Amino acid sequence: MSAQTQARRRAIGDLKKGGTPIVGLTAYTAPIAGFLDPHVDFLLVGDSVGMVLYGFDSTLPVTLDMMIAHGAAVVRGSSTALIAVDMPFGSYQESREQAFRNAARIMAETGCAAVKLEGGREMADTVHFLVERGVPVMGHVGLMPQSVHTAGGFRVQGRGEDAARRVAADAEAIAQAGAFALVIEGTIEKVARAITAAVPVPTIGIGASPACDGQILVTDDVLGLFTDFTPRFVRRYAELAPLIGKAAEQYAADVRARRFPGPEHCFATKKETL
Repeated sequence: MSAQTQARRRAIGDLKKGGTPIVGLTAYTAPIAGFLDPHVDFLLVGDSVGMVLYGFDSTLPVTLDMMIAHGAAVVRGSSTALIAVDMPFGSYQESREQAFRNAARIMAETGCAAVKLEGGREMADTVHFLVERGVPVMGHVGLMPQSVHTAGGFRVQGRGEDAARRVAADAEAIAQAGAFALVIEGTIEKVARAITAAVPVPTIGIGASPACDGQILVTDDVLGLFTDFTPRFVRRYAELAPLIGKAAEQYAADVRARRFPGPEHCFATKKETL
């Protein structure tokens, strides 16, 4: 495809509020990014990689180097989707300056368009600091996996008036700080709906509300590859795990029965016939 006809990669201004719903999925590798790229508006290189690919029981062990490696792979494997990369736990909470150093490194070493960080009012100053210095930020409120221990586990957010007000105040603070979009995770539907109506930036729901300006899911959940558990908010569009197991079973049987490799899979000199 020529440079003239190649589709332009989406930028943060292409994620619009109140229009056609925004479509997002996670990606961690170049091949998967290539498969998803034509169908989504943005790909999130999520710190969920720790649970999905590395077998951790939370996102907390994920490192900055891991996020950069996977982020660069996703950028290389895609061509039109906006790419955002999660800032992992411990890479931005200490100070605004720490956050900027690590966000700048992520953007420089991956080529992504934006970073995503978790937090509400306590992170608003950091978000403002980053945005003022040229780092586009996607916010994340509601259920925040990096705060799973202080929250007492993966619990739905926004139950009760006080909790609903806290989530709404967090969302408003991050939007006012300059985030270009806001992920709302694991939050009571009416609270997410009210936040979407109140903030001026697009909201991206995951276990939130159909009224959000867009939706995102973990790709391995959508494809039926992550089988440890299925969150309530996930719809599986395929069941690939059994197919992978069946293919491995058939391959193993063919090798043990010497049905594979066959002559058609081997190399010979020009004078030889297999």
